Amino acid sequence: MQLEKMKEMLKTMLNEKRYAHSVAVMETAVELAERFGADVEKARIAGLLHDCAKNLSVQEMMEKCEEYSIALDAVAKQQFGLIHAFVGAKMLSPVFGVADEEIFDAVFYHTVGKPDMPILTKIIYIADGIEPHRTFEGVEEIRTLAQQDLDRALVKQIDRTIRSVLTKGTLLHTNTVDTRNFYLHRLMEQV
Repeated sequence: MQLEKMKEMLKTMLNEKRYAHSVAVMETAVELAERFGADVEKARIAGLLHDCAKNLSVQEMMEKCEEYSIALDAVAKQQFGLIHAFVGAKMLSPVFGVADEEIFDAVFYHTVGKPDMPILTKIIYIADGIEPHRTFEGVEEIRTLAQQDLDRALVKQIDRTIRSVLTKGTLLHTNTVDTRNFYLHRLMEQV
């Protein structure tokens, strides 16, 4: 499916604000892919489609989990905001005709991360947090780091996510902790 057709379809699936975010993530992902030598076209598609399931209701997401045989862990069962990534990744092939494993991985892990992420997955994770509509305290520092070192930007972004989750008093996904520890360890080894 051509990108313009994907955009048209995505507009029918997302509200206006979420669609604008998706386009901004796509553009940010393309910039990072160009800078760090990742596949630009895959970054474009993964960035655009990363939130394709975001506007589904909780009930619809749970139905999609059953339909696509997605086994949710204990945290995801309580933190419904994480589920859209898993459902969205599973929707890529049947809805958009995207059967690429790298794009699947990038969409699937864009909320919780995973240790030793492929570059495309890392780019989508970071682009989702630093796209131009994001205004949280510290975003400029992460944007600057993302132009120099994806691993440092990733750790800084995860630190911010962890603080946010702790402030809300909600569950923190173990993937996020494991991802932070993996990349922080890697950075410590470089010193």
